[in-house]
Amino acid sequence: MKHGPFGSGRGGNRSVGNTGANSKNSSPRPPRSPDRLPGPRKRFGQHFLSDTRVLDSIADALGDVSDRTVVEIGPGRGALTDRLAARAKRLVAIEVDRDLVQYLRARYADRPHVEIVEGDVLNTNLAQLAGGPYVLAGNVPYYITTPIIFHALELPRPEAAVYLVQKEVADRMAAPPGDKTYGALSVNLQAVVKVEFIRKVAPGSFNPPPAVDSAVVRVTPRGASVIEPELEAKFRSFVLAAFGLRRKQLVRVVRTVASLDAEAAQAIVASCGLNPEARPETLSPAEFALLVRALQ
Repeated sequence: MKHGPFGSGRGGNRSVGNTGANSKNSSPRPPRSPDRLPGPRKRFGQHFLSDTRVLDSIADALGDVSDRTVVEIGPGRGALTDRLAARAKRLVAIEVDRDLVQYLRARYADRPHVEIVEGDVLNTNLAQLAGGPYVLAGNVPYYITTPIIFHALELPRPEAAVYLVQKEVADRMAAPPGDKTYGALSVNLQAVVKVEFIRKVAPGSFNPPPAVDSAVVRVTPRGASVIEPELEAKFRSFVLAAFGLRRKQLVRVVRTVASLDAEAAQAIVASCGLNPEARPETLSPAEFALLVRALQ
């Protein structure tokens, strides 16, 4: 599935991070035995991560969390949650599946530093939920990957975030300018964060296996973003529009996106010291930032 930086969609999490539908429309269910593991639900698109090496690599990629709050997206059956609970000072896990919430609350009832929150991550203020500085982890659903990632970039951002995503998306997140996978997602992320590819994950690491490869990526805020916080929304909109014209030359892109005449567009590009014949896919995030500032 193709994703853009502002894709639409709602739902929960594919476990660890299980895709979900809106739980408020679900009919009431009888209580589930805490010893009975909820099975993967096709309607939620759930794929439970079971590979211990991958689980350990996600937890390790967060670094030392012994004095930190960790927010987990889509704990599922608790495979990653177990590892995070053993390492974190405080753990808050957000799950949309009502049966999984019930199961997890029973499972961690004797762990006061673990909180299981029922809800849709896209409707959750993560920083507010954490109550202060935090790090983020989770296996995000493929069909709403980019909305979740950008939701997590709202200020104040997590000090680090480790995601398990579709490998195609991970490649785009980390792609450099000029790469065939470089696009709006790459630019909008790399303008404000550093993206590191941690490892590839095979379909057999999940139950049931997904149809595609996955990957673990770590995202950490840049010491200095290439774009000012007050211009981030305009930056993202401009980048998205520019890549809608990715085969056009830069002057034509600026002219179209900013509704300028040819002379004004030429002057904007010249003021930034950029090649008027360059195409969006060759510009770095910093060069896009030059254009956005000039257009102010």
